[in-house]
Amino acid sequence: MLTKRIIPCLDCDLQVPEGRVVKGVEFKQIKYAGEPAELAKKYYEDGADEIVFLDITASHERRGTMAHVIEKVTEEVFTPICVGGGIRKVEDYVNMLKAGADKCSTNTAAIHNPELINDASEVVGSQACVIGIDAKRRYVDNPKDAPNKNVYESDKGFCWFDCSIYGGREFTGIDAIEWAIECEKRGAGEILLTSMDRDGTKEGYDTTLTKAINNAIDIPVIASGGGGNPEDIYNVFKQTDVNAALAASIFHFNEYPVPVVKKYLNDKGINVRF
Repeated sequence: MLTKRIIPCLDCDLQVPEGRVVKGVEFKQIKYAGEPAELAKKYYEDGADEIVFLDITASHERRGTMAHVIEKVTEEVFTPICVGGGIRKVEDYVNMLKAGADKCSTNTAAIHNPELINDASEVVGSQACVIGIDAKRRYVDNPKDAPNKNVYESDKGFCWFDCSIYGGREFTGIDAIEWAIECEKRGAGEILLTSMDRDGTKEGYDTTLTKAINNAIDIPVIASGGGGNPEDIYNVFKQTDVNAALAASIFHFNEYPVPVVKKYLNDKGINVRF
């Protein structure tokens, strides 16, 4: 049985030079959650399997990456780190890895220029090329009304999943499942999948979305959006075959520290690393 990964996510902006960690609900209602280096060190000491840093305003503000923040973090943190936000060209991947990151996550730039995935995976390797997919449910009265074949039935009706860009500020009309398949073909090594409908709600992961994408591709999928307690993380592992679960609020505000989550999962028969 493969070990499941538990990954804290630090949504960051550069409202202050050293960066700050923030958390919202459905990509809105942003509030302060801490300082990047301090939180990352805590998660490293707590035994997090990886740490994800997402610069949530870089694409929208059309600015560069937060490499200086990652350089500071990696002075004392030796957990694998994935960084997203402002990664627009292969040079950005290279520079961020030089700053200490192990992987780079791209969303907006990859949708605008899918060839970036091919180019980046050739230069830095597919293992360092993560694609972020921020997907939102779009409901239709009839499956035939959907713009694609990937339609799912839920308690609210039929829906498909629409990819967003610029930190959830714009929608593309691109089907999330088809986009994940294309990303894998182009050389992506992992998908960071966020349900916009569940983000920050603590209502549990969108297992319909998660299962659909995980079943469509062979590369690892990180489930994100909606983790409110250890049971939610257990459920996403039991109901889907994802490799990792990402959460933010429950870790940032010390509701359920990483060791507590791992013990709960281990007691429930989920293979985790201590």
